[in-house]
Amino acid sequence: MKLNRKRSLAVGAVVVAVTVLSGCVGFGSGGGGGGEAGSNELTFTTWAGDSEAVAFKALIKQFETENDGVTVKLNVVPYAQMFSGIDAKLSSGNAPDIFRVDYGNLGVYSSQDQLLDLSPYLADEQNNFIPAMWQAVSFENKPYGVPHQTDVSALLVNTDMLTEAGIDVASLPTTQADAWTWNEFSDVAKQLRTALPADKYPFVYNWQLGGAPRWLSWVFQANGALFEKDGTTPAIDSPAGKKALDYTKSFYDNQWVPPTSSTKSSVYADTTFQEGTAAMVFAGSFLVPDMETLAKFNWTAIPMPRDERGATDLGGNALVATKDTKNPELAAKFLAFMVQADSMSAFCAATNELPTRTDLAADAVTFIVRPDVMPVFVEQASTIEPSDVTQLTSPAMAAISTALQDQLEAAFVGGQSTGDTLSNLTRAIEEASK
Repeated sequence: MKLNRKRSLAVGAVVVAVTVLSGCVGFGSGGGGGGEAGSNELTFTTWAGDSEAVAFKALIKQFETENDGVTVKLNVVPYAQMFSGIDAKLSSGNAPDIFRVDYGNLGVYSSQDQLLDLSPYLADEQNNFIPAMWQAVSFENKPYGVPHQTDVSALLVNTDMLTEAGIDVASLPTTQADAWTWNEFSDVAKQLRTALPADKYPFVYNWQLGGAPRWLSWVFQANGALFEKDGTTPAIDSPAGKKALDYTKSFYDNQWVPPTSSTKSSVYADTTFQEGTAAMVFAGSFLVPDMETLAKFNWTAIPMPRDERGATDLGGNALVATKDTKNPELAAKFLAFMVQADSMSAFCAATNELPTRTDLAADAVTFIVRPDVMPVFVEQASTIEPSDVTQLTSPAMAAISTALQDQLEAAFVGGQSTGDTLSNLTRAIEEASK
C-alpha cells in the first residue's frame, strides 16, 4: 500500500495559522536529533501557532524545574516541513525523541513500527481519557502516543443575520440534547435562503483544502461507516452513505452554500463567514480567537445537526516518542506530564483547543477567549465514537482523503450521480486498503 502524508482532516483547521511561523528553527538548522543514551536530554519537534508555542515553552520549563538536570530542546518548524523532515530523520536514524502528529497520520507511523510502544509506561492511564481519544493513539490495542488535545467542528452562527431573517436566536440549540435534526437544519436553511439576497448564503461547510474527510461526519450522523468492522472492506455504498450524499448534494442544488465552496475550493469556510457572505459556518474551536478578532458582527456557537446520532470530525494532535529514542523512560515521563490534568488544562485554556481527559469537562478549563461558546465544542467532542476514530485514523486514510476530495467535487458541482460517486469511492477504498 502506497502511503503519503497529505494534510488530513485530523489536523484540519489546526494548521491554518501555522503554515508560516516566525522564529522557526527548521530541520536544516540543527535540532531534531534524539538525545544521547543515558543523558537527561530530550528533543521535541513540533509545529505551533503563537499561543501554542508559548504554552509548550511554559510547560517544558515546568517539566525541567520538576525534574532537576533534565533538558528538553524544543524545535518548532513550519507545518509544511514537519512530516517530510520527520520522515527524513527517521530514515537516517536521527529522529527527535518526541514529536507531534495529527491523529489522522499517527496510524501511518504506528503501523510501520516507528513509534515507541507506551504500554509498559502508561499502563494505568487509559481510563483517564475519553475512550475515542485513547483509540486515536492506539494501534492493535497498544498506545503509541498520548492524546494531547482535540479540535472538533461545531456551527458558528451570525446572530445578526439570523435575526434579520426572522429567526429567533433566543431559541437556538445550545446542547446535544436539543441539537437541530437534519430536517430542522433544512428548515432554517430554507428560511435564510428566502430572506437573504442572492449573493449571501445560509451556511458554508469546512471541507476545503484537505478537509474533504469532514464529510464523513454526515455519514456517521446517519449511522453509516466508511469501512466494515474489519477496517478494510468498504461500507460507504450503503443506505446511510446514500442518505448522507444526497443530503449534502442538496446544499448545492438548493443554493444553501456558495457554489465555489466545494471540496476543491481554495478559500476556507471561516473566511467566507468572516466576510459576512454566509450566515453560518461549520468551524473548529481553535478558530474562535480569530473569529473574535476578525468578525465584525455578533456570533455564537451551537451544536452540529444530528440525524440518527450526533457526530463531528476528529481534529487535534497526539504527542509520540520515536521507537529508537535513547531515553524511552524519560520520553514516556515527559509525555505523561504533558497530558496530566493541570498541564492539559493550561495548554487548552491558552489555545482554545479541547481537552481529551475525562476529568476536564466543559467547566474544568478556563478558556481565555470566548469561554461562553467553548462548552458547545467540548460537548460536541463527546459525539465522536471509538468506531469513528478507528476509521478516521486508518493508515489508508491519506489516499482515501484524496479520493473523497475528487468524488465529492464531482458530485457536488460536477453533476455526478450519487450511485456513481459511491461506486467510485468504494473502488478507491479497496485500492487504498490493499
